[in-house]
Amino acid sequence: MNERDFADLAVGHALNALSEADERAYQEAMAGNPHWDHHVRDASDIVTAISASVEPVEPPPSVRASLFARISELPQDSASPVDESSSRLDEEDFAAVGAAPVAPERESVTIGPSAASGWGPRRWFTLAASFAAVLVLGFGAVTVSQILAPPAAVVALQQIEDAPDAQSATATMPDGTVATAHWSPSTGQSVLVTDGMPAPEQGKTYELWFVRGETPIAAGTFEPDADGKATAVLQGEMHSGDVIAVTIEPAGGSPDGTPSSAPVVAVATA
Repeated sequence: MNERDFADLAVGHALNALSEADERAYQEAMAGNPHWDHHVRDASDIVTAISASVEPVEPPPSVRASLFARISELPQDSASPVDESSSRLDEEDFAAVGAAPVAPERESVTIGPSAASGWGPRRWFTLAASFAAVLVLGFGAVTVSQILAPPAAVVALQQIEDAPDAQSATATMPDGTVATAHWSPSTGQSVLVTDGMPAPEQGKTYELWFVRGETPIAAGTFEPDADGKATAVLQGEMHSGDVIAVTIEPAGGSPDGTPSSAPVVAVATA
């Protein structure tokens, strides 16, 4: 399994939409590739954000009618009789399910993994159904493409890791913060990934720096999540031998472009 396949499975796992076989493959890949855990965090964050930001909306009666119309058009398997009383959706069940996904639209989705990976149209339909449970189509401002689009920092990290000249360095700070710098000269990108980083005080933020010799060069600000995890792109060009550092600055970053405090993170890249 490659990393792209695993990222797809991570979304399905976060939505509880994996089959038993896929869940086993997901768990095995996770155990064998612990450095892929950022995909798990990203998928979980996406699903949590959807659930927290979208207000429940009662679907219109026309949606229920459309759902039953489609069900009636499906071919029936005479070899396996179905108890009508157990298959009928009542009003409360339908309200919980929400709007039904429109299956034909799936043809416009480009699926990255190969057919050999098993991540085919059937599992994409399962994901679409899971999204329908938290989104009322046509009523929200969030689209599925926006939900599935990974953050820019995650994209940059993936591009670095896929590059033939990808490099990384890790440092553990006295307070337990683990910081890993990833960079690739061919992509011209660098990313800092943190774990266990305490939240800054109110009115403060973390600022990134390239320290070139004795000269600090501002490279953007970031905020870790509640677990102290962050994936942040450094703005600007990294040079060979730069130290990647983090300081605590006023919200918005250092007002004069120079660090106002000693680094709380410093990762040597040479």
